[in-house]
Amino acid sequence: MTMHYTYLTWSLLLLAIWGGVFVANRTEKKKMLFVSVSTMPLGLTEPLFYPEYWFPPTLFDLAARTGLDVESLIFSFSVGGLASALYGIGQRTDMELMPECTKRQKRHRFHKLALASPILAFIPMFIFLELNAIYIASISMAVGGLATFLCRPDLFKRMIWSASIFVGLYFLFFAAMSWSHPDLVSLYWNNNAISGWTIVGVPVEELLFAVTFGFMWGGLYEHLGWYRSFRT
Repeated sequence: MTMHYTYLTWSLLLLAIWGGVFVANRTEKKKMLFVSVSTMPLGLTEPLFYPEYWFPPTLFDLAARTGLDVESLIFSFSVGGLASALYGIGQRTDMELMPECTKRQKRHRFHKLALASPILAFIPMFIFLELNAIYIASISMAVGGLATFLCRPDLFKRMIWSASIFVGLYFLFFAAMSWSHPDLVSLYWNNNAISGWTIVGVPVEELLFAVTFGFMWGGLYEHLGWYRSFRT
């Protein structure tokens, strides 16, 4: 594969992993598909990161010409579903709606605010702080995850395990991509604007993104829809 199609190729490989997890996941297919479709539009935020954070070559040079690209949509679709469903693989669980009396508990008064907290955190930081968007996004997702935990402490175990499993998968995936193209990070990451630190060729910023993304997305579906899971 040529360097020009690296982002596309590895995004498609990530989509293939998504397909494998989707097949293996017996009880959360609906959830996984819903979260993936809901996460896919985040690929449209690519202009916030390109080229300030990175600038990989994309199909038809769309990112260079418009700031948008097909690869980011595929990537967002894949990581959304994976982060939400990896914890459920191999477990026999089901979901049910929380009773109305539980919804009226004191901690749930700010349900909508908690769901909106990542956006509410991101916007002022992006406007007023001179931070790279990757750090702002990671902090915002951490805020969203913390808000979810405060509203739904019953989801904490799922969120922690989702973050751990997802960052492990992401690390192996990115390390393989860096191994296949050793110059990828040095060529297409804006290392002057970030730390420049890597672990086995993986920028620490990517791992920060992965752990905060997995932490927030691990409980997002249940938090959004007032679901709770139980073993069957």
